[in-house]
Amino acid sequence: MKKVEDYIRTIPDFPEKGIMFRDITTVLADADGFRLAIDELQKKLEGVDFDVIAGTESRGFIFGTPLAYNMHKPFVLVRKKGKLPADTIEETYDLEYGQATIEMHKDAIAPGQKVVLIDDLVATGGTMAAAAKLVERLGGEVVKMLFLLELEGLEGRKFLSKYDVDSIVKYPGK
Repeated sequence: MKKVEDYIRTIPDFPEKGIMFRDITTVLADADGFRLAIDELQKKLEGVDFDVIAGTESRGFIFGTPLAYNMHKPFVLVRKKGKLPADTIEETYDLEYGQATIEMHKDAIAPGQKVVLIDDLVATGGTMAAAAKLVERLGGEVVKMLFLLELEGLEGRKFLSKYDVDSIVKYPGK
């Protein structure tokens, strides 16, 4: 029986020498691989009490929306600045070289709602930490952070240590 990691393509030296790029397009391009990825993510939510799934742009949308559909939960978009049409709140966070800003609609999360945050990958944890701040500023509670892939060498889990962090496939390096 195949595992999710069997569907992930590794590309050495991309985008620069020494990096092992973990390509999820091969998971998405295979119906069995995509189904397996969604099924494995959904298993990680068994027994978790939550109201909403929120996904970060853009690959969090790919994995979060099928989960929300399967589990009959609303899905909330966490987008790059300037992409949402109604009133938003924003959070700026540091990148390796510079900063980025993400936004969420002000009415996306109601006070007291329990939220699962999802993305395809946790590296340093910066994007997800910023998404969690947005949820918390709206009065929501982050009950789980869920990722398809984790690059353990970048220590994102440590940066997100106050949250329940889970992933399907873990790679020891960067």
